[in-house]
Amino acid sequence: MEKILRFKKIDAFTNGESVGNPAGYVFMPGDRLLSDVEMQRLAAELKGFVNEVGFVYQKEDDLYLRFFSSECEVAFCGHATIAILYDLMSNAEGYGPTEVTIHVNAGPLKVYDFITSDQAVYITAPRPANLPCSIHREQAARALGLLPEDLNPAWPVRLVDGGLRTLIVPLASLDRCLEMHPDQEALRLFCLAHDFDIVHVSVLETSQADCQFRTRVFAPKYGYLEDPATGSGNAAFGYYLTNEGLWTGNLTVEQGPSREKPNRVKLRKVEQDGEVRMLFGGCATTRIEGNYHLFC
Repeated sequence: MEKILRFKKIDAFTNGESVGNPAGYVFMPGDRLLSDVEMQRLAAELKGFVNEVGFVYQKEDDLYLRFFSSECEVAFCGHATIAILYDLMSNAEGYGPTEVTIHVNAGPLKVYDFITSDQAVYITAPRPANLPCSIHREQAARALGLLPEDLNPAWPVRLVDGGLRTLIVPLASLDRCLEMHPDQEALRLFCLAHDFDIVHVSVLETSQADCQFRTRVFAPKYGYLEDPATGSGNAAFGYYLTNEGLWTGNLTVEQGPSREKPNRVKLRKVEQDGEVRMLFGGCATTRIEGNYHLFC
């Protein structure tokens, strides 16, 4: 049996100048929803082409999203959400409202259209959870192929859930951040052994004057070493900065190993229903669109 689905390949957190983070976008009409097995199969077919696939359907005025990597379902995928909502909100014939509610496994989230003023859509990150962290600096350094002195001695290693369970590891220098290349299998086993999803490294030194941090995010649990631009991981980092008293206002984070052409992720905080929530934002570039033929 063949199913024909509307499909786009969209690179998130880029206007086309940097590589961005590739996401698949599959729209499912309400009468043609895919099963979990079908969604996982489609995502596996796209391994190496996109990092995750977002599956979307609309019910009344709300959007429902689920995310799959080639290996498994992902609780929340920030870059795929940016890609999909930027596409919908920037299209004159698209979704329309400047503020919408989306539903993901982590619960309902608000999305804001700031395309005209900031060339970005902003996604509300899931409620944060500051988790117990038993990882000491030497363990974190060894898992990342670094030395303990490569880490920032003044900033602690923490475990924060901002949609994904994220190990936050601050580094001391931009050069070391850009040069590092962890062993994928060793880091995957480290993540599985300690029950977290991704590893986020950061440094205060940047290559672009209007950015405040350089970050990189490693996600071997999901079948690839590095996530080139990350919404949930940088949202967890924003919560980390807040918790440690290091938040200084709206941020632009440069991400990835490229010194000259990093991807860019924007962070800001808002108060929703009496609590502080992190927003992550960015633009996106559609590279391919057409139909996907899934054979079941």
